Amino acid sequence: MTALELSADRVSVGQVFLRTCAAEWTRLWTVKATWWFLAAAAAIMIGFGAIAGFEAGGDPTPGASAWEAAHFTGFPAQFAFLALVLTAVTSDYATGGIIPTLQWTPRRTVLFFARTVVTVGTATLAGVLLAVGSALAAFTAAGQALELPLGDGVDTLATVAFVFGAGTGLAAGLGFVLRNTAGGLVAVFLLILLLPLILPQFGYDWLTTVADLLPGSRSIFLLTGEPNDRGFTTMSSVITMLTWAVTLLLTGWLRLKRDDANH
Repeated sequence: MTALELSADRVSVGQVFLRTCAAEWTRLWTVKATWWFLAAAAAIMIGFGAIAGFEAGGDPTPGASAWEAAHFTGFPAQFAFLALVLTAVTSDYATGGIIPTLQWTPRRTVLFFARTVVTVGTATLAGVLLAVGSALAAFTAAGQALELPLGDGVDTLATVAFVFGAGTGLAAGLGFVLRNTAGGLVAVFLLILLLPLILPQFGYDWLTTVADLLPGSRSIFLLTGEPNDRGFTTMSSVITMLTWAVTLLLTGWLRLKRDDANH
């Protein structure tokens, strides 16, 4: 056995995973697209939060919470995070960089989990921080018209963290499955926004049922409480979003594990 083989035997899976996470972290933050997507999300959540605060200050409602701004700004802002994760996963395939990436980390399962954890974790944490910023912007802009109760804040941040985490997990899975940035963005747009809003408009019960099973319908419900007339519950919405995210991540892992990386 050579010295190189002996050295490789002493490197545990945990060490490889941590090193791969560090590489993925560096890769994520050295790409300009990451900063543009985060800037877009910040502009939406903090900007619209401030606008909501000014409106609340002009027409105050007793007991209104500034945390509501984080709920309603979170839905449009999530598309920036979905695009961030999808682009981070698929960019290697677009440039051919997946080949040297797998030469650096030949353990494909390790690469899959490292890339997923770093991208999804970063997007989710950024979303939670911007949700706090959105609520603070609304609270500040409203003057004395809005409250900032701690209990509402905990519930809001937990909801935002789950919706962003499950949504970006779904996006990461799609990226590994499709290996195409444009196709992934179209698929995410259809699943999260277009189909949940369009299908019920046709008036067919079965199309409404299909829409109810889409992750976008449940993310809208969890963030805004709408629609409130289709029997949605928090638990059923959580299960639906988790099912989509886990299924796509599992499918993406299987494709990375079994298929040629450059096809």
